Amino acid sequence: MSAVLPSAPAAPAVPAPIGTAARPSEARFWGAFLVTTRPYLMPVSGAGGLVGLAIAPPGNVATGALAFAALFFSYGLGQALTDVFQTDTDARSAPYRPLVRGVVGKRDVLAVSLAGLLGCGLALALANPWNLLLALLAVLGLLAYSPLKRTFWAGPPCNSAVVALLPAIGLLCGEPSPARAFANPLLLPAMASAFFSYAVFVLLGYLKDVEADRPTGYVTLPVRFGRRATVVVSLVHALAAVAASWLLVARGGAAGSGVPVLLLWAAGAAGLLASHLPAWRVRRDADASPAITGSVVSFVALHLAEAALLAPSFGLLVPPVLAFVVIALLARPCREQV
Repeated sequence: MSAVLPSAPAAPAVPAPIGTAARPSEARFWGAFLVTTRPYLMPVSGAGGLVGLAIAPPGNVATGALAFAALFFSYGLGQALTDVFQTDTDARSAPYRPLVRGVVGKRDVLAVSLAGLLGCGLALALANPWNLLLALLAVLGLLAYSPLKRTFWAGPPCNSAVVALLPAIGLLCGEPSPARAFANPLLLPAMASAFFSYAVFVLLGYLKDVEADRPTGYVTLPVRFGRRATVVVSLVHALAAVAASWLLVARGGAAGSGVPVLLLWAAGAAGLLASHLPAWRVRRDADASPAITGSVVSFVALHLAEAALLAPSFGLLVPPVLAFVVIALLARPCREQV
């Protein structure tokens, strides 16, 4: 495949700041901060972490609920953190975002997101102090992502490695011994499933930002090798994700999980693969949203199904989390951005 792409149309100018940036003491800051967190993606970390909680020995319900909440909200806080360092490309691809428009300031968003992530880390540490170390690694990975995104080979594995930590964090919430946790035969396939399935979202997500990443120096895979080469690489990751997920549920799935959960797993796996069909036809950034949206919903469905197959009681969380991701996606402020 050719590495030469046609030149992009002239990018819009960076939007001028809208008045004075809101401070955390003002109500409008929190509305803008919520948009910055992209709530429709929070189920990604919630579903990924839930798999680890499902692997763990049964524990205190309140501790598990607190851990799930911390895992759920951590993705949004991580999004806000990385957005602080990517306003150059976001100004071209996502000019609606509050940081780009100057509705909120970088320093305030950085401070609030770091404080929120610290709070999530402390909540997870209540279940197991070792989670502080994994949470620190996750934050360092988020901080490293923006500079690593400038190289086509480093951005996706860095971002995916952060998400792959979620099952390990969830497992440690119910398993006090790190030695027993990391010897658990279900942990490696759970982490591999999270890593490869999230890499699909990252790679397909780059398809919507080619015209913004190229002039701002982000040499992502589609910028360097073209969109279709990226789709092929993503499909390889999707196949690896489905294989790892199948190994996980085959090793640890509960016998009485029920047909609906198996169908959900099959739908998530099929959707992850099928999202590459619309991705193959993408020629412009604005056309990439259906493929990316499909990969997000499939990611959440796949990992919710894994959790419910590993611990059938977690099936109660499947309907509300799926409903949340669908409704939040429909309500997002820009349909071309995911």
